[in-house]
Amino acid sequence: MILKSKNKPIAAISMARNDDFFIPKWISYYGNEIGYSNLFLILDGEDQKLPKDHDKINVLRVPHRSMGRAKGDRNRSRMISAFARGLFYRYDRVIAHDIDEFLVLDPKIKLSLFQYLQKDFGRSSISGLGLDIAQHLDLETEIDIKRPFLEQRSYAHVSARYTKPALALQPLTWGSGFHRIKGRNFHIDPNLFLLHFGMIDFNRSKEKTQDSSRLLQGWAGHLDRRLQLYELIKKQKSLDADGFFPQARKRQQLFRPLFAWNKPGTLSEKPVVMLPERFKKINL
Repeated sequence: MILKSKNKPIAAISMARNDDFFIPKWISYYGNEIGYSNLFLILDGEDQKLPKDHDKINVLRVPHRSMGRAKGDRNRSRMISAFARGLFYRYDRVIAHDIDEFLVLDPKIKLSLFQYLQKDFGRSSISGLGLDIAQHLDLETEIDIKRPFLEQRSYAHVSARYTKPALALQPLTWGSGFHRIKGRNFHIDPNLFLLHFGMIDFNRSKEKTQDSSRLLQGWAGHLDRRLQLYELIKKQKSLDADGFFPQARKRQQLFRPLFAWNKPGTLSEKPVVMLPERFKKINL
């Protein structure tokens, strides 16, 4: 039930370096959803250029430190956790995740994301079901950044890796890569999704595997593994999305190893779904 009292202000935070692809989408999406003045973008490096519409949002440039992939993920999560704790003096909810991810509400719920996030969740954090969206190489062409993403992409791997606690309802500490909340359980909302677009375009992803700065930071193995998503999308028979989503939430919630009790359980069959037609209405 949506509360009818005064609106609870919502902030969104992300951090990026050398990106001109996802930042404009992040600004326009969350700006329209929760208000541009409530966006906080951290640019990793004083050499980073200010993005378009930077004057509408809050931008902080911090000194860049060269770190390996794992250490860099931890450092970024800790910095954003600390920053978010400060925001809770002025905000009631804080959205935080990587720059190529977006928290979205199922269009079947006839509310805006802002309206939906006003309700009393009764939790310290909320996860959206993770959808790892990628190009179907046999059916889809190169991405056109000027057009909405979901008009051009229809397939996703339902992935526990991206079922992240992206919404914080009180001060907390995210683990590396925002995959968990330290010392806290998680709750997967029945109507929210976290869409990961890092593999939305094959040619763009292939270029990353040849980026010398990423290779020096230890990204080679990770990038090579991620390229396997394209074969999975192409070869795996797609499931009925609306039939599978409730199963995925339940299984990720229930079947998790003891050593990772505060992370969602992995779906071993690597399920692929064709996104419902209504997802094309999501303005991304």
